[in-house]
Order: sequence, then structure tokens, then C-alpha cells
Amino acid sequence: MKTYNHFINGVSTQPSAGEYFNTENPYTGEIWAKVARGDANDIDKAVNIAHAAFEGDWSQVKATERGKLLTHLATLIERDCVRLGELEVKDNGKLIAEMGAQTKYLAEWYRYFGGLADKIEGAVIPSDKPGIFNFTRYEPLGVIGMITAWNSPLLLLAWKLAPALAAGNTAVIKPSEYTSVSSLEFMNLFNEAGFPPGVVNCVAGYGVEVGQPLVDHPLTAKIAFTGSDGAGQKIYERAARKIMPVTLELGGKSPNIVFEDSDIDAAVMGVISGIFAATGQTCIAGSRLLVHQSIHDNFVDKIVKVAKQAKIGDPMLADTNIGPVTTEPQYKKILNYIEIAKRDGAKCVLGGKPHDGPGVKGNRFVEPTIFTGVKNNMRIAQEEVFGPILSVIPFKSEEEAIAIGNDIIFGLAAGVWTNDIGRALRMSEKLKAGTVWVNTYRAVSFSSPFGGFKRSGQGRESGQTSIKEFLQLKSVWIAQKTSTANPFIMR
Repeated sequence: MKTYNHFINGVSTQPSAGEYFNTENPYTGEIWAKVARGDANDIDKAVNIAHAAFEGDWSQVKATERGKLLTHLATLIERDCVRLGELEVKDNGKLIAEMGAQTKYLAEWYRYFGGLADKIEGAVIPSDKPGIFNFTRYEPLGVIGMITAWNSPLLLLAWKLAPALAAGNTAVIKPSEYTSVSSLEFMNLFNEAGFPPGVVNCVAGYGVEVGQPLVDHPLTAKIAFTGSDGAGQKIYERAARKIMPVTLELGGKSPNIVFEDSDIDAAVMGVISGIFAATGQTCIAGSRLLVHQSIHDNFVDKIVKVAKQAKIGDPMLADTNIGPVTTEPQYKKILNYIEIAKRDGAKCVLGGKPHDGPGVKGNRFVEPTIFTGVKNNMRIAQEEVFGPILSVIPFKSEEEAIAIGNDIIFGLAAGVWTNDIGRALRMSEKLKAGTVWVNTYRAVSFSSPFGGFKRSGQGRESGQTSIKEFLQLKSVWIAQKTSTANPFIMR
């Protein structure tokens, strides 16, 4: 069994209290590694080191050189992507087909932002003040605290870390206590890529013991967080005490809307992908299926037929479709929501219970579950489950679909299936979501901004605009000659 320490100032660092916690394989239920249990002392050390690096060595590295370091890091990620993907599967139980693809694609974020690092430009402003030269410049914030979720640790970290480093910041990372190993292993690549010690640091542990001190530390300049809306709210409240900026990528209850004029077979596969891929453990899950009433019964029959064929089992096998639930609390939460839906009157037409068939270990599998007869005010339609549960809601018209789709506290994503380009454009305009997919689902890219409306978050990750999330704008005024103007009035 391997033991993982914190990564501070470029070296493996034992926890200040000498304590460790176990991490288990969600598929087998077996403990396979021990991880450092950090506390406020570890955070204080890491943040001070990161701040010293920000003020010192890292501040002397020019933007072009930062870009080259990120590009070199991307090459190392490509070299190690298979190993990193396998570690993530052992840690979170998601499919090797998905996690392997994610860790391979991961390099593109660092390569993209490496290329963007020396293209951050201010502006010369035509001033109305005579004899004044006015220009703007973008400057890094300082130490960025990054708190990531357990479902896609390295990908979610890349969305924060790549632009933050390109912008010239340093970082202290707090990975989920359920999936810390891949992030701690990843840290070694920064030394190999040539980053100065202290630029990137990683402290493992629990939220109250590590995450809260990271938010509260006086030298933390910003928090970038991915997780539940409840946890995001608490972070936002604590950050407000310091008037500190945050980026929050939170939960969702996304509508996947199927019209009668769509390519039905393609829509079926899109709906399946939207909810049952990743065992439903994704913030962008299309957990509310809104389907036109004229095709409702036929469409439900088709998705039930496809979902029944999903292979459930070992996530390390390439042909497995659905793996285990990552954590025990999440497993219990999913089963509880199934019972809530039944009590509220929804009809379970598929699944609805734990799965214990051949090839299953660890007692943490849930069958793909589909509910019909769902009303949009039911808890199963309003609250994020984060599991393989689909709520089916019929609609009569485009206007009703928009009303139902928007009648939610979240606004992360939405899907629309139609062959009518006019309808596609209208829906994409009127749906209150940060991402709208038309005739596809779960597509993300390093070049496209991602984030939510309403309670799904604040700020954007990925794309050119996201680097501005890690910069502050300064306006500089230079007088071309000494002024003798009246000092008691604004110039």
C-alpha cells in the first residue's frame, strides 16, 4: 500500500500532525492507499510558500517562458496519460474508457493556455485629458486556492490551473478527500517540467480541516471551486468576508429536450449519454428528459430498451458501460432519492434498486433508473441527485418546454434535439443555461467557455475569456509634463 504526502515547495511533505486517511477502490471496496490528512498548519505553510514564489522566482519568469513550461507539461501529461487515467479509475470508480480519454485530452488545456500566456494585452486609451498618457495592463492576482471535486479530479483541476499559471499566479490545491491520489501523483510532473518550487502546491485532507483554512488564509487571493451548490454557497460566504473573488462551478439539473421532429435514434443515444454515462456522477447530467407528448411513449420504450443493455461492472474493462458509485454517502443519497420519487408518485419503469449481478464487487452499484409520470415540482425533478436517475416529463409546445426547462434553481447546461434550425436558435436563446447543446450532449473543449447561470455558479472556465478570471486590470496615467493646475479639484 502506497502512502501519499502533501506536495509543498516542490517536495513530498509529511502532514504536520502526522495523520493519514485511507482511500478505497469504489469497485472492490478495498483500501489501496494512505493519504496525508492536512490541517490549517499545512495550509499556512503551503500558502506562504506559494506567496513567496509569486513574489520571487515566478514573478521573474516572463509570459513566453511560462507558456513554454505549460507546453512542456502538456507533453509529459501525454506521456503519462494512461497511468494517470488508471489511477483515477482506482480512486473514483469511473470507466477507464472515460477517464483514459479525459487524461489523454488533459494535455490540451495546458497546451492551449501555454499558447495564450504571452497574448494577454492591455490597451492604450485615447484620453480626453490633455498631456496625459493612459493605458491598462493585466496583472496576476497571487495565490489561487483550488478546490476540486471527486468525479473528474485532473480535468477539473486543469480548467483552473492551466489559465491561472498562464496568467502568472501560483496555486495551492485541495483535492477531494475521496480522490486525492491522481492529483498528488500529477504534482511530480511540475518538477520534471521545470516549474520553480512553490509555484504549484497540493495539500490533501477534509473540507473543514483544509478547505476552510485555504479560503480564510489572508494570503489566498482567489478561490476556484468545483462542487455542490451548498458547498459553493459556504465558500462564497466566507470569501465575501475578505472581499475575495471566486470562480464557482456548481451543480445542475439540466433539461434534455426532445422534439417530435428530431432524429429519434440520435436523441435516444444523446439522452442515454447525458444521464447514464459516468454513472450520472457529472454536474452536466441531463437528468430531466423533456419529451414532446406525441412521441413520449415510443421514446421512453426506446431508452428503456437501450439502458437495459448497459453492461454494469468492472470500470477497468473497456466494454463496461456503468461503474460503481464513487462514495458510500453518495450511494446512500441516490437510493434515498429513488424512494423519494416513488413516494411522490413517480412511476419507475426501469431499475430503481441496487445492482448485484455478475462481475459486481464492493456493494456500491445502482441500476440505471428511469421514472415517468414526473411533475417538474417533484423533488426528483428539482434537486441534484448526481446518480443514474432520469426523470421523464412530457410537454406540449416549445413555449412549455422552455418554461419547464427554466423552472429550476440551476442553470448549468441544457440539451435540445430538433431538426428545425429556427427552433434550435430560439431554444438556445431562451434557455437559461451556461451551455446549450443542440443535437449533441456532454461536449466540452479547452477553447470554449464553461460555467453556469443562477445557482450553478459564477465565472467561466476554459476558453480565452477564462484567463481574465485570474487577472486584475490596472489603469495607468502618466503626465507628459509637470502640472501646476489647481490641486483642490479633480483633474
